[in-house]
Amino acid sequence: MDVAREWLQPTDAHWKDQEKTWIFPSGATLSFGYLDNPNDVYRYQGAQFHFAGFDELTQIREYDYNYISSRTRRLKTSDIPIRKRSASNPGGSGHVWVKQRFIVEGLSHNRIFIPAKLEDNPYIDKDTYVKSLANLDPLTRTQLLEGDWDIRADKGMFKREWLQIVDAYPTGRTVRYWDLAATEAKQGKDPDYTSGARITVSDGRYFISDIRRVRLSPGGVESLIRQCAELDGKSTYIYMEQEPGASGVNTIDHYQRSVLPGWIFKGIKSTGSKELRAAPFSSQCEAGNVKLVQGKWINDFLDELESFPGGDHDDQVDAASGAMEQLMANKSLYIG
Repeated sequence: MDVAREWLQPTDAHWKDQEKTWIFPSGATLSFGYLDNPNDVYRYQGAQFHFAGFDELTQIREYDYNYISSRTRRLKTSDIPIRKRSASNPGGSGHVWVKQRFIVEGLSHNRIFIPAKLEDNPYIDKDTYVKSLANLDPLTRTQLLEGDWDIRADKGMFKREWLQIVDAYPTGRTVRYWDLAATEAKQGKDPDYTSGARITVSDGRYFISDIRRVRLSPGGVESLIRQCAELDGKSTYIYMEQEPGASGVNTIDHYQRSVLPGWIFKGIKSTGSKELRAAPFSSQCEAGNVKLVQGKWINDFLDELESFPGGDHDDQVDAASGAMEQLMANKSLYIG
């Protein structure tokens, strides 16, 4: 909309803010819309477009794209061409369908895909942009910097050689983050684990000193979490992923009142995909800022890291990512 304003403000077109539409003297219009929620697409049910443009197509559902495409139509006597144009980076929830439609099928279905890389944009400050991408995980960085549609999350967001094993860790801000799964192991079943990761940050370095990973009944999980809290001490802040809905609220309330009274404890509502939540953790690991303190848990943790997000389990990654997120978000939580 900013570019349209820059281009059209000097012309005879005028802007109607409420409708987010430019109106030209001929009666033609240029309108801007959104598709934030699944039902938003039906706002365009009666629309008729000669042209539809999509920005960041991989953030849009395939159904919504097809529905808007069905609104591109014209009168039988019109000579105005029907066109659709899209722009997007690789990645995002729609990566698979966009790649299939425009790259895999592409020319065989008369769909033109024009790739572009950083070198193709003469106006951008390349050095600053590359530096800003350095804070992303390797997967996202490669997708954005190189326009790589083939690299996928199943190729791995972590490498075990990024993490150095140390004998001890310094004093610093410490949190323990729990990812719950109150299910006991049974023959022939492979349920999720309950995992709790303890991380300390000191001078920009993150030390993972302990990860508990168990399959226990709800009562067994509560006993473990209480025991870990007592061993960690009152200066360790405790966080727990809060499941959606009333059950999640009730679980957090139960732990606050009955399991962890006297400890600093908080439920955290998760947002975004697991890959997105793990991205800052992956970035810190690649930069060499994450250390593992000697312990029997390390091999299982590294195996899960390397298989994430395509492995059978991701509970340890979820717990470590959650702890890292809280340490990054709460700079003054440590009580010395």
